[in-house]
Amino acid sequence: MRSLTGRVAGCLVALILAVAGPAAAQKRGGVLTMPLIDTPPSPSLHEEATVSVVVPFMSMFNNLVMFDQHQMQNRDDTIVPDLATKWAWDDSRTKLTFTLREGVTFHDGKPFTSADVKCTWDMVSGLAPGKIRKSPRQLWYANVKEITVNGPTEVTFHLTRPQPSLLSMLASGYSPVYPCHIPSAQMRTKPIGTGPFKFVEYRMTLLSG
Repeated sequence: MRSLTGRVAGCLVALILAVAGPAAAQKRGGVLTMPLIDTPPSPSLHEEATVSVVVPFMSMFNNLVMFDQHQMQNRDDTIVPDLATKWAWDDSRTKLTFTLREGVTFHDGKPFTSADVKCTWDMVSGLAPGKIRKSPRQLWYANVKEITVNGPTEVTFHLTRPQPSLLSMLASGYSPVYPCHIPSAQMRTKPIGTGPFKFVEYRMTLLSG
């Protein structure tokens, strides 16, 4: 991270988080403090466009898939399961089907299902207009014509034409699964996810130089 000089050297974002489950960390609760060069506009990853949001808030969410964080370079062959346990393309390469992890709950106790995946990408792609205030990466999913579910643990992305890059986009830090039962307005103020950390509040502290 580059350093800043001048009267204000940067800011510290203090995220007060509660560990979501006993397997996620060895100690529950605490304050996670990290330096940032910018003030996060909101915690809503799907409505924001910079790493100033991804860095502090990604740990509260899960993706369907993600890039292996132990690898130095993101590549297609370093994509690993997250909320999805496996995935497969059909022969036409226009249908990408995910099998989802069972027994996952959101931080408010509601179960995670395929409906949450469909709801998230219907909203982000514009297939369900008006569900989100803005979607900076809507063009990423312009090739998605439909998202269908087959029971609570299977979801399929239907494309108008083959697009191998879809999996890589779903593995990025900007691709968390949102809870279908929480309005997008709340995700901008008090987000709920399935990740290892649960949001309580965040505070900004300016550092003078």
